[in-house]
Amino acid sequence: MSDEQRGTGGDTNAGGDSLPPEDGSTGNLKRLWVALAVLLLASFGALLYYGGELYQQAPPIPERVVIEGGEVLLTGDDIRAGQDVWRAMGGHELGSIWGHGAYTAPDWTADWVHREAIWLLEAWAREQGAPSYAALDAEAQAGLQARLLAAVRTNRYDPASGTVTISPLRAEAIASIRAHHRSLFGDDPAYSGMRESFAMPERTVATDANTDKLTAFFFWASWACVTERPGMEITYTHNWPPDDLVGNRPTGTIIVVSVISFVLLLGGIGALSWWYAATRRRWADTHIAPPADPLLGLQVTPSMRATLKYFWIVGALLVVQMITGVIAAHYGVEGNGFYGIPLAEWVPYSLARTWHTQLGVLWIATSWLATGLFLAPAVSGHEPKFQRFGVNFLFVCLVLIVGGSMAGQALAIHHRITDGGTNFWFGHQGFEYVDLGRFWQIFLLVGLFVWLGLMLRALWPALKKSTGASRHLLVLFVLSSGAIALFYAAGLMWGRHTNLAIAEYWRWWVVHLWVEGFFEVFAVVVIGFLFTRMGLLRVSTATAAALFTTILYLLGGVLGMFHHLYFTGTTPIILALGGTFSALELMPLVLIGYEAYENLSMLRGAAWAKHYKWPIYWFIAVAFWNLVGAGLFGFLINPPIALYYMQGLNTTPVHGHTALFGVYGMLGIGLTLFCLRGLFMRQQWRTGVLGFAFWSMNIGLLLMVLLSLLPVGLAQTWASVETGMWYARSEEFMQTPVLEVLRWLRAPGDTIFAIGILAVGWFVVGLSTGWSLKGERDDVAGGA
Repeated sequence: MSDEQRGTGGDTNAGGDSLPPEDGSTGNLKRLWVALAVLLLASFGALLYYGGELYQQAPPIPERVVIEGGEVLLTGDDIRAGQDVWRAMGGHELGSIWGHGAYTAPDWTADWVHREAIWLLEAWAREQGAPSYAALDAEAQAGLQARLLAAVRTNRYDPASGTVTISPLRAEAIASIRAHHRSLFGDDPAYSGMRESFAMPERTVATDANTDKLTAFFFWASWACVTERPGMEITYTHNWPPDDLVGNRPTGTIIVVSVISFVLLLGGIGALSWWYAATRRRWADTHIAPPADPLLGLQVTPSMRATLKYFWIVGALLVVQMITGVIAAHYGVEGNGFYGIPLAEWVPYSLARTWHTQLGVLWIATSWLATGLFLAPAVSGHEPKFQRFGVNFLFVCLVLIVGGSMAGQALAIHHRITDGGTNFWFGHQGFEYVDLGRFWQIFLLVGLFVWLGLMLRALWPALKKSTGASRHLLVLFVLSSGAIALFYAAGLMWGRHTNLAIAEYWRWWVVHLWVEGFFEVFAVVVIGFLFTRMGLLRVSTATAAALFTTILYLLGGVLGMFHHLYFTGTTPIILALGGTFSALELMPLVLIGYEAYENLSMLRGAAWAKHYKWPIYWFIAVAFWNLVGAGLFGFLINPPIALYYMQGLNTTPVHGHTALFGVYGMLGIGLTLFCLRGLFMRQQWRTGVLGFAFWSMNIGLLLMVLLSLLPVGLAQTWASVETGMWYARSEEFMQTPVLEVLRWLRAPGDTIFAIGILAVGWFVVGLSTGWSLKGERDDVAGGA
């Protein structure tokens, strides 16, 4: 066997066997495995059971909507065709539906509900001879409000015929809103100011006929917001959005579950703190770091070297994501321009935000996949035949997926793809974070399984020869890798015309379970691997910690997925489960400070560890943002009563930016730097630019949130509580001088953050050109 095939040469203990587990640790690990298995079976059993209930209880899509007397106003085909139009214009990336989506334009369902209510009240007031509803006295207004509740909340859907019946006056209200949509989504000059406020270009929808179909889809989604479930006094969306005119107020279930979630969180934190205090000696790692860097003996194999191009792509996608984020944020204050440049003619807001959200997932996933490809031969000491070819082939597939999906989305938004089926497969699916067309989704899923195969074939020798705790850690590594490949398949569970409530259920399998769940598990295992390979952590300690942390994350994380589905056409049990279990998601974060301290202690435990300072610093940043972004800002919106008023407001991107980028993005950069350290093991780095980048990115992200996103979100929340969701998202409120200033205040944080990203890119490029290197490390001779 050649050196290339052996990979790490004589490093036969690459799987960790050189670090034997502590006595008795294997039995403890087996108990943890049993607990994890029971947890997964129970959690996913409940998740699938109540998902099946959702199929039965989702808001029905009627076959026809008829006016009293029998005239057909619109059909189920119109609604489904309208969903196609919604996808093609960007879907979630322009306004929101049921609170999910972008924050610049209105929530189309909240906007519809209020517009229809006002139209009906004004019409009835004129019938009574008053010039307007506001001109009526309080008693007359109360009478009309009662009439409105009966008109919109009564469920007139007939399951036998699949028909929804509405009054002639309500049909007139729908016609009025349809005319409003034709002007707004078209090119009516009278609506140019509103389009500017909502960052909508002229002819957002290509034709009036397509706008009429879009209106049919919006009608159905809004009908679900005000129509009560059969036999219940709550709407299909659990009385969301908040709007007193139509009787949408928080229910007892929302309030009681919120109180229970607070109690569970406090109880869980107390129990975990007590447990940690009682067992901290058992978890303490007294392992002494080796005198020299164990990784200096690592021989970089051809497939490991081939991962370098992945990290170049990571840097490139990160920079492009930053640029599209700056553009999308600026549209919030200048509509369709970018400092006077009519940029929206080429990159409208919906496209900039599509690319921004999609690239965030893609570059982070790429960094993690490349880390796995780099680590697998290093761990096993084995380079399988054709492994480099597989790594290179996967890279080509990745480039095609990124480029092809972005091009398809641009063609859809610019009306170059006009057929709904073609758009679904190759254009824009309309779902936030899962925007890419179905063809590109399948392509990516196949790529993930190719990645898993490459990982397994490289790790197999280590799995066969490893024993004790190291075998447990390897198995956990393989399972977490398999989960990353497998759980993306949930994105294929909806079809082109699947009920939106059901599609949202599966979408959150991808966004929550894939990204927030098993990526987290993979991260814990990978960091444990890195520290054990460096000799800074005992294998048994790392394995037990990884298993225990996985249990804690998934205890609340699996069923906690339901907290995204409180108001998306689900039944009250979903709200109860999501509210309680999502509170438990925060329990592991109580030990984040200890994790950060341990990482810092490892850095100080050996003189040679200074060469890994900045990768470890990024791991420390992950711990900080896990506490702040996932913990504090996550719980800010998690309880049902909070999300009832906050869903779809700028409090959501507060959590999104600090959790997605703060945790997974920072971790992706840390893993990238660690692998680059391995590829350039014997060279000393010029790290000044890395230090600048680290502090710029973290300070910039903090300023972005504290100066702009959080104040805007809290102001919107106040407006939502006092007036209604429609007002919190309206042009009237969002264009007030105070809100205008707060949105402009994103610029300082965004600028500092962007400079930090560019600095990281400069450093990575410098590793290949030489300006980030300054000769051999001072410990090379001793380490070799």
